[in-house]
Amino acid sequence: MSPPDTSPQPDRQRDRKSTNSLSSTETHTIAENVNGPSSEKQDESRQCQTQQQQPSDEPEVETPSPQGPAFQQEAMENYKPKTLKFWLIIVSVFAAMFLVALDRTIIATAIPMITDEFDSLGDIGWYGSAYMLTTAAFQLIFGRIYRFYDLRMTFLGCILLFEVGSAVCGAAPSSVAFIIGRAIAGIGSAGIMTGSMMAIIPMVPLHKRPMFQSMFGMVFGISSVAGPLIGGAFAGRATWRWCFYMNLPIGAVASVFLLFFLKVSKQKHESVPVSKHITRLDPLGTFFFVPSMICLILALQWGGSTYSWSNWRLILLFIVFGLTAVAFAVVQVMMPDTATIPVKVIKQRTMLACAWVMFFIGGAMMLAVYYIPLWFQATKGVDPVKSGIYTIPLVLSLVVASILSAAFTQRIGYYVPSMIVCPCIMAIGEGLLTTLTPSTGSSHWIAYQFLVGFGVGLGMQTAGLAIQATLPKEHIPTGISITFFMQQLGGAIFVSVGQTILSGRLVDRLSDIPGLDAKAVVNTGATDLHDVVPAKYMGQVLSAYNYAITRIFFAAVALSIVQLLCALCVEWKSIKQGKQGPAEDKPREEQQKSEES
Repeated sequence: MSPPDTSPQPDRQRDRKSTNSLSSTETHTIAENVNGPSSEKQDESRQCQTQQQQPSDEPEVETPSPQGPAFQQEAMENYKPKTLKFWLIIVSVFAAMFLVALDRTIIATAIPMITDEFDSLGDIGWYGSAYMLTTAAFQLIFGRIYRFYDLRMTFLGCILLFEVGSAVCGAAPSSVAFIIGRAIAGIGSAGIMTGSMMAIIPMVPLHKRPMFQSMFGMVFGISSVAGPLIGGAFAGRATWRWCFYMNLPIGAVASVFLLFFLKVSKQKHESVPVSKHITRLDPLGTFFFVPSMICLILALQWGGSTYSWSNWRLILLFIVFGLTAVAFAVVQVMMPDTATIPVKVIKQRTMLACAWVMFFIGGAMMLAVYYIPLWFQATKGVDPVKSGIYTIPLVLSLVVASILSAAFTQRIGYYVPSMIVCPCIMAIGEGLLTTLTPSTGSSHWIAYQFLVGFGVGLGMQTAGLAIQATLPKEHIPTGISITFFMQQLGGAIFVSVGQTILSGRLVDRLSDIPGLDAKAVVNTGATDLHDVVPAKYMGQVLSAYNYAITRIFFAAVALSIVQLLCALCVEWKSIKQGKQGPAEDKPREEQQKSEES
C-alpha cells in the first residue's frame, strides 16, 4: 500500500488538493468593582452560600476553580501593557504559535530536496499525513488536559514536544525518522494551538482581548507567505534541515520567558491516585476517537489521488471511521463526567454554532488557500514560490481585517456583527473568483483575493471570543479545542472535495480534446503543463484547468452561505465592562434550569 500524497509538494499536493444549556455559569465579561469592596464581599458570601446549599454536579476529582470575579481580577492584575514582562509573555506565546503555523507551509519548497537526499519519492505523502494525523487525533485531548492541569507546564510541555519533533526532523538520517519527527511535532502543535489562546485569557481581560486575538489571524496570514519563501531560501542556499533547526532557538527562548514570567493561578484538585488521572482524560473515548480520525484523514488524503473513491481500501477506512465515531459519541453520552466533548458543552447554542462556523470557514478558507495558487501555476505558468507571492493580497487583507475586526468588536462590545459580515464578504470574493479566466488581469485577481482575505480576517477569531464570553472557565479549553478541531476538519474535508471537483471537471473537459491523453495531462501536475503539453493543445488545456478550478470556488460560496446561517444562531453577549454582571450571582436553581433546558 503506497503512502498518502499529502505533502505540500508543488506538483502533486496542489493538484489533488439557546438551548443555552450552560448559559454562562460564570461571567466572561470583566468583573468590575462597581459596587465597591463591600458589594464584592457580599457577592462572594452569597456565592459561597449557594455552593454550600447545592453540591457540585462534577465528580469529586474534577474540581476546577470557578472563573468568576477572582478569575477576572487575575486578568486585570496581569494586564500591564506598559511593562516589558507583559510583552515578553505575549511575544513568546505568539512566537510558539508562529512556529506551528510556519511549520505547515515551510516544508512546501523543501520536499524535493528531502526526497532527493533520502531517495524516498514514495514517502512524500507521509510527510504531510504524519503531521496532520497526530494533530487531528490529539487536538480534543489537549482540551481535556488544559482543563485539569497547570496551564504553564502543559503549554511548555507541548512546546518541548514540538521542539523534539523538529530536532528529529532536522537530524533525521532516513525517511522513516523524518516521518516520526513529523508525527511528534504534530502532537506538540495540537497542544500549542489550544494553549496559546488559553495563555492569553489570564493575561488580558475580556474587553481588551479582541485586539490580542486578532494576532492569531495575523500569525497564520504572515506564515502562509513566509513559509515557502523561508523554506526555499534554506533549501537553495543552505540545507533543508534548517527549516526545522530554526524552530529550536526560537522555541527555547520563548520557553524560558514563559517559564519565568507566565504566572497563572493553578487548578486546585484533590490528591487522587493515578487511576483517577487516567479516567479523567477519557481513555475509552480516546480509544475510539484516535482511530476514527486516523481512518478519516487517511481516506481523505488517499481519495481521488492514490486510490479511486470506489477502492476497497477507502470504503473500509470510511466504514471503520463511521463505527469508531459512533462508538466515541456513545461514550460521550453515557459517561458525561469524563467526556472529552461533554454533551452539555456541545449542545450549548453558541458553542454549537461556533463549532460549525469554524468548520465552514476552515473549509472555504482552505479552498482559497490551496486552489488560488494552483490557478496561478496552471494558467499563468509560474512556479510554486511565485504563486505564493501572488497570494500576498489575500494575506495582507486578512491581516488588515483581523485588526479592524478586533478594534470594531472592542469598540461596540459585540462579536456577532463581525461574525455575520465575514461570510457575506467571503461569498462575494469567492463568487468573483468563479469568473477568472486565463486572460484575467492582475487588477482583478488582486481585488478578488482582497475580498476573500478581508472576509476571513473579519470573522476568524470571533468564535474564540464568543466561547470565552459564554462558557464557564472550566469548559473554555474544551470549547477552544473543539473550534480548532472543527476548523482543521473542515479544511481537510473540503480540500479533498476540491480535489474531486478538480479531477472530475478537468478529465471531462480534456476528454473532449481529440488526440490528447487526458489522464496523462492530469497526472503531469500544474507546474509542468507548459513543458509537457504540445503547443497546439495549450490553449484548450489552460481553458480546461481554468474551468475546473473555478468550479471549486462555487463550493466555497456555498460554504460561506451555510456559515452565515450558523453565525446567525450565535448569542449576542457584550464583552464590555459593566454590561453584564457575574453569572455566579444568579441563583443556583436558575443556572441548573438553564443547563437542563
